[in-house]
Amino acid sequence: MGYSMSRLELESDICDGEKNIPEVSSSQRSTRPLNVLDHEIAQITKLRSGPHELLSHVEPGRREQQVSTVKMLARREGNYSGRGRFSSADCCHVLSRYLPVNGPWLVDQMNSRAYVSQFSADGSLFVAGFQGSNIRVYNVDKGWKVQKNIVAKSLRWTITDTSLSADQRHLVYASMSPIVHIVNVGSAETESLANVTEIHEGLDFSADDDGGYSFGIFSVKFSTDGRELVAGSSDDSIYVYDLNANKQSLRIRAHSSDVNTVCFADESGHLIYSGSDDALCKVWDRRCFNANGKPAGVLTGHLEGITFIDTRGDGRYLISNGKDQAIKLWDIRGISSNTTIRYAYLLKSSFCLRNF
Repeated sequence: MGYSMSRLELESDICDGEKNIPEVSSSQRSTRPLNVLDHEIAQITKLRSGPHELLSHVEPGRREQQVSTVKMLARREGNYSGRGRFSSADCCHVLSRYLPVNGPWLVDQMNSRAYVSQFSADGSLFVAGFQGSNIRVYNVDKGWKVQKNIVAKSLRWTITDTSLSADQRHLVYASMSPIVHIVNVGSAETESLANVTEIHEGLDFSADDDGGYSFGIFSVKFSTDGRELVAGSSDDSIYVYDLNANKQSLRIRAHSSDVNTVCFADESGHLIYSGSDDALCKVWDRRCFNANGKPAGVLTGHLEGITFIDTRGDGRYLISNGKDQAIKLWDIRGISSNTTIRYAYLLKSSFCLRNF
């Protein structure tokens, strides 16, 4: 055991000062005390998991004990280390602070692929949608017990998205169809078979004058007050559905390709964010849309299509994930208002979190 541990090798680019540690010979190894070997292992672990000194220094000759990840990101963007990227030790330092270290462990297993999933706002529930028509709601606080097993109705291809209402009483699910279905997940029934054990009410996002035109819905989200749904579709559009009036209330021809993800920006419901395969995120203000028909802002920076967006709920910050393997955090207040099409770039007011 001691021999194998002593043969740990260091990558030269993760050592402070770029110094290599020479390999210990067998004669030295046999006479070396165990406490010296323990010290070597501890030092190697420290070098492998500590941030680069140029990303963690406070002033010349002094290092910060608890390095701020925000400072590390800023110094990486400023190329303080001279590499333009995080070393494996820098990545290890960030991951050890923010990612779970236990697991993963198996919670459940189905006969079809899990396609979508989400936690409730308070983290007490977890929803998973499967390609084989099943949606399961797990109670995290009760050891991931299945609280609701939903068998979807009129499924086309797969469950493309699900959304829980803010009060966690209702769940809406979508597939490659203009009709989404809403289920009461607060009922006492564990098994929810569409229109057999429970009613799955269908909500048609197509308008009466569409002439039977069919499209699929990739993304659907509840408003904070639970009165509206917003959806992104395969016909490059955003739809808003009024649950009280039980009809589509707005259609926005928003992008030049599939709208993969949408959400309300805040509790007011006035602002809508959208992300598309055209690699753009857009901000829509419903209060002035009817007047000009244009987005309030266009966020450029992703190189490929947008797969998911989410909001902090304050109408200011938006996070996006793309097929270019980049996650970007946007400050909507950085949108300029003095151009015909308004762009928000990833400058001082926003951050690009990538290549961890």
